Amino acid sequence: MKKYNIQNYIRYKDDVKTSISNLEGKMWDEYTRDELIVKFMPLVENLARKFSTTQQASGVMSINDLIQEGNKGLVLAVDKLDWEKLNESEDIEKTLLSFLSKRIKGAIRRAIDINRGDMRVPEYKINEIRKNFGKDKKIVQTFFNQIFSSIDENFNSESEEPLFEVEDKSEPYNITLLNTYLLGIMSKHLNEKQYEVLRLSYGLDCDKYSAKDIAAKLDINGVSNYVRVSEIKKSAIETLIENVPAENVIDYL
Repeated sequence: MKKYNIQNYIRYKDDVKTSISNLEGKMWDEYTRDELIVKFMPLVENLARKFSTTQQASGVMSINDLIQEGNKGLVLAVDKLDWEKLNESEDIEKTLLSFLSKRIKGAIRRAIDINRGDMRVPEYKINEIRKNFGKDKKIVQTFFNQIFSSIDENFNSESEEPLFEVEDKSEPYNITLLNTYLLGIMSKHLNEKQYEVLRLSYGLDCDKYSAKDIAAKLDINGVSNYVRVSEIKKSAIETLIENVPAENVIDYL
């Protein structure tokens, strides 16, 4: 494969475009190995650009580096294709995309990890860290979703007769302590407006207010001021999910 520098990137794009146009009308089983690689080179660039806009691409790698590493992964993946199994698939293109995408992303991710810095961490350890971070965030997300949704359910149920009741044998939370705990977390991680919107929305140490009432209390003006309150409320919860450590909430789940 040709090696392009930044100045020749446009030529690379033109070459790929021309090569793909020459493949029009061919069936999947008619592609040669090289033609199949060319066919999916735009997929490589698409995946590489997604990496380049995230924190995963920190280090010395440019977008061209990521595309090159992705193309290496594409070549290796094409060489591993099992056409007997592919022909059994109901949607060959979808199966190909799934198979190749996974290996292209893996090649790019490995290159990023290798070039991230001087300290080398085994890939399996990095993968463990990634998975753990995802689990921790899920724990925090579950905590806040359960807490805030339960407050809404209790508030709404005051005006509605339940269809049926199921005995709850679990130990109830101490609401006063839980609210105090929530307010402490909120004051640490939220700005003043986010803090007040959540406090008033869920009545953590006061009555529960509607979005329009909150807008009036906080001097949020405009025809759609209640929409702005909802946006602040949503961003506040997202901020908590992103910043609160899992160990701070896991005991409540």
